[in-house]
Amino acid sequence: MPVPGTSPVKRNTLRQQIADALCDEVLAGRLPAGRQFTVKEMAEQYGVSATPVREALLDLCSQGLLDVEEHRGFRVHEFTIADFRHMVDARTMVVEGVFRHYSGQTPRTMTPQALASARRRAEEAERAARSGDLDILIGYDLRFWREICGLVGNPYVLDFLQRLRVQTWVFTVPYLRRVPDLRGQLWAGHCELTAAVTRGDPSASERLIGAYNTHFRMLIERLVVGAGAAGNGTTSR
Repeated sequence: MPVPGTSPVKRNTLRQQIADALCDEVLAGRLPAGRQFTVKEMAEQYGVSATPVREALLDLCSQGLLDVEEHRGFRVHEFTIADFRHMVDARTMVVEGVFRHYSGQTPRTMTPQALASARRRAEEAERAARSGDLDILIGYDLRFWREICGLVGNPYVLDFLQRLRVQTWVFTVPYLRRVPDLRGQLWAGHCELTAAVTRGDPSASERLIGAYNTHFRMLIERLVVGAGAAGNGTTSR
């Protein structure tokens, strides 16, 4: 039943809501890599018709999170350590290029309101990283990077980077969840990076982004190797 005072949910809105909900399920690991399911199964789970569910699933396929299996439905895409390395390399090159492009300029998107919002996101993401709360960090981290890159980027680059970050989290979350206590192990330079971007310091921004990617890559590769050594079937393809 619609909430009083609100308009009925439109089909395209419902499609996006379902896509967002499913993306959250994949990010949280509740829909793990390799998990198979059908449109009917998801439609029953969300209590909606098949059409918006099918559209939402195809949207997630276009984002690289799901694969279509002919006559069998859908499967959560299985990323490899090689995919992870390529994703980190790609986002490093793109982000560094964006900041270098705007060196010495003040983009129109860098308004006082946008800067204030980016600082708030940085504080939230850094707090979650320091506490090691993975569930909270994922959402804050995605919003932080979207806003910080939005200060100096364009929407096409922004969407590409967001897609890469979601895919990176999908691969890394299962490994990070195996760590009993993540406090002190996650990168927490969000506020420092925001300050560098705010003062228009591309060299400091690039240095911090490089430090973040190096830290993240080393942490995950160590966890992947550890998982393989434990003999649980995980490979480092």
